[in-house]
Amino acid sequence: MKLLLIEDSEPLRRGLMVGLQNLGYRVDEAADGEQGLAMALSLRYDLIVLDLMLPKMNGLQILAEIRQKGLQIKVLILSAKSEVKDKIDGLMQGADDYLAKPFSFEELHARIIALTRRGELTESTSQGEVNGFRIDGEKKRLTYQQQEIELTPHEFRVVECIFNARGRVVSLEQISDALVGEFDYVSKNTIESHLSAVRRKVREKGAVLPIKNKRGFGYIVEVL
Repeated sequence: MKLLLIEDSEPLRRGLMVGLQNLGYRVDEAADGEQGLAMALSLRYDLIVLDLMLPKMNGLQILAEIRQKGLQIKVLILSAKSEVKDKIDGLMQGADDYLAKPFSFEELHARIIALTRRGELTESTSQGEVNGFRIDGEKKRLTYQQQEIELTPHEFRVVECIFNARGRVVSLEQISDALVGEFDYVSKNTIESHLSAVRRKVREKGAVLPIKNKRGFGYIVEVL
């Protein structure tokens, strides 16, 4: 597994490099935002560990560029900004996980493993068609009658999680795990915000998203 570590603190960067390499990961490093973005766009990585406060270009700018290019690299934000709003901003911008400094190396490693596992489960189960909607986990695409619906990474992941469980109610906890893993929690309001955005985009295609809220339980795909 190949990682890119974008962190401007040399002592922290070196310590993480040694620790991750000792665990068998291949790790490249970047000390500023511009270098990190150039490496992320030109080389192939399985996961990026990204600081937010970087010289030359901040972490959210890097994240936005990566997602605008359509790259589905897993991104784990590592930042001293620990307020709930900071975490929500990072996740809404397309990060896959957020870990506040200070942190333990063991937790960082556990989150990397969880992100990798989450990606493997998602890719192996995403397929099929519901009421004219088709979800493609490999290409990260949702289409309706062959019209592509442009979704953000988190919007796609919410819909994918619910579509994969056709015939079963998906709890808020399961959707939260699909978004940020078992170490954090996404609120119902945030999940509903993602679904509201998807519903609006679907209406623009002349369709209705077949996801129903089972009050008190979660969400279920409604097959017509």
